[in-house]
Amino acid sequence: MAQIMWDDVSYVISSEYRIATLRRLATGPATPSKIAADTDIAIAHISRALQELREHDLVELLVSEQRRKGRVYGPTEVGDRVWTQITEQQMV
Repeated sequence: MAQIMWDDVSYVISSEYRIATLRRLATGPATPSKIAADTDIAIAHISRALQELREHDLVELLVSEQRRKGRVYGPTEVGDRVWTQITEQQMV
């Protein structure tokens, strides 16, 4: 079994917005507005959560950095593993 990345798990579960964002991205890539619509959370919170998750290498931008509209995000390999640990450990 892969090592549990407790620091990353703790970081994600300490914010309902990071939880919701990573949960949504675990189902497939999406834009911030789609994540906001699917989670019923204000886009400002989703945008901040995406930025925070990117800084921890849990989420990545799947389109050019220069794009301002239609920015599509997805989980990194590490983000997928962290989400799997969170769900397997029933932490959300």
